[in-house]
Amino acid sequence: MNIGEIARRSGVARSTVSYALSGKRPVAEETRRRIQAVIDELGYQPNATAKALKEGRTRTLGLVIPPASRRLTDLQLGFVASVVDAAARADLDVLLSPSGGEHDRSFERVVSGRRVDGVILMEIRLEDDRVARLRRSRLPFVGIGHTSRPDEMSWVDVDYETLISGCVHHLADLGHRRIALVNRSAELVAAGYGPAHRAQAGFTRAAAERGVEGVEVCCADDARAGQSCVERLLADDPGLTAIATINEAAMPGMFRAIERAGLAVPGDFSITGVAARLWAESLHPPLTAADMPADELGAHAVEMLIQRIAEPATPHRHLLVAPPVSLRGTTGPVRPRKPGDQV
Repeated sequence: MNIGEIARRSGVARSTVSYALSGKRPVAEETRRRIQAVIDELGYQPNATAKALKEGRTRTLGLVIPPASRRLTDLQLGFVASVVDAAARADLDVLLSPSGGEHDRSFERVVSGRRVDGVILMEIRLEDDRVARLRRSRLPFVGIGHTSRPDEMSWVDVDYETLISGCVHHLADLGHRRIALVNRSAELVAAGYGPAHRAQAGFTRAAAERGVEGVEVCCADDARAGQSCVERLLADDPGLTAIATINEAAMPGMFRAIERAGLAVPGDFSITGVAARLWAESLHPPLTAADMPADELGAHAVEMLIQRIAEPATPHRHLLVAPPVSLRGTTGPVRPRKPGDQV
């Protein structure tokens, strides 16, 4: 039995039942009695999580996002939206806090100011000072991503190593023998950004397994950088026929560079990678990609965090997902270049 069934039998909204149970907002006495009568009839007992959140909590979760100076990608926005939606379904508020550089003070206020009951941390690095700070504070937290020591925290994550490996295998199956990995920025890679390092590992492994020639390059997170990066790749290696990437923000510029080189996608050149599904489907042609399940991961992160708030001593939980590559319009069989082809 759950709140939805109580709401249905009481003839009220789920949120009204939640308010009646939590006391967070006033509920009319007649409505409250009707809800209580249904609860008594059904023998409903609020679970330990709901009880813990009711007793002396802020009923607010902190979501630590990248610095405000950086434009969030569609994928990052998807994570933010999914966390906010999942929290709302649990009748919880979300406090957004940027971190990094001058924003570290904001992160510290979230950790030490008792403003939130727990924290969801995004964009995690292999060695992440924020994780160490949260562990010292004993404030419950969950990562969207994980450090090089996965057992030290609870987290949900995408298996970038497996996904980029799958992209390389897909391209190799189509006959491509010279493939580039366009990664995130050099600064992020140098800082130990987890997805970038795992993508490198998957690319290197798959290229060796398939005997293809692979080149790895870093690219800043914007369309102009994507265009410059691919222009250099094509100038340095005219035999290149395909790209795999995790840099969603740079991808429009990559397409522009390929088009300006006189190459058609997917007739002359293939491109694939990891991206948000709706964004991948909005491109022309639609992007062949491993579709990031932002909604699923955000909801799981909230559920994990609520459990840790209620039961801090429970063992850490981990969820690693690896969605298959969705075949769309940007990959095709390799076509040998003719002498007159422009590059």
